[in-house]
Formats: sequence, C-alpha cells, structure tokens
Amino acid sequence: MQSRPWPQVPELTAQVARAVAARGPYPLAMRVRDELGELFPDTEFAEAFAERGRPGWSPGRLALVGVLQFVENLTDRAAAHRVRYGMDFKYALVRHEAPLFPGGGERPPPLVCRSRPAKLRAA
Repeated sequence: MQSRPWPQVPELTAQVARAVAARGPYPLAMRVRDELGELFPDTEFAEAFAERGRPGWSPGRLALVGVLQFVENLTDRAAAHRVRYGMDFKYALVRHEAPLFPGGGERPPPLVCRSRPAKLRAA
C-alpha cells in the first residue's frame, strides 16, 4: 500500500460546503475534518495491505466513512449516497479528485453530432 497524506480541502470546495452548511447546524463530517484533520492516517493500515497491486481508495477514508455511517445511523446505501452527493462528506473525505468535466475544464465539452456510425466513417 502506498500511504499518502490526505489532501487539503480546496478553497472553492470549502466555500461551497460552508455555504450549504450555513442553512442549519454545522455538519458532523465537516466538524471532524476541521477539528481532527486526518483522523485515520493510512500508515495505521499499512501492514494490512499488500505492497503490490493497483492502489485503491484510502483505508483511512473508508474507516472515516464507517464511523460517520455509525454515528449518523445510516444504512450502507444511504452512506454511499452521502459519499457521492453530500457536500459534508465530500468536504470531510476530500472527494473531488476528478475534474469537474472531462478534459479538466470548467465547462462541459462541446456536443458533437455524429450522423453515421464509426465503422462507416473509417472507410
């Protein structure tokens, strides 16, 4: 396992998450990230994982998801939904590694109309 420190929360993500959180009580997931930082460092899990193979998701982040799921009494499906769509979980887990749109731009790529199948175009 290649243990890496958790990345810092980008400023834009922090601004959006705090704006969403301003509507009610400050979410637990965000409070955990702000006050405790990297709660479960990957080095604590290094002996449990192989050195070879494709790197997966950080075991420290997975552990944090399990703790938040337990504390907030979420089902597995609800926890997965919060990881994908909840700003508080995205903030806590720094789940925004992928660019907003393909190609890394801030705008979606232009739509291309293709009227003929790819096999015909190659001929």
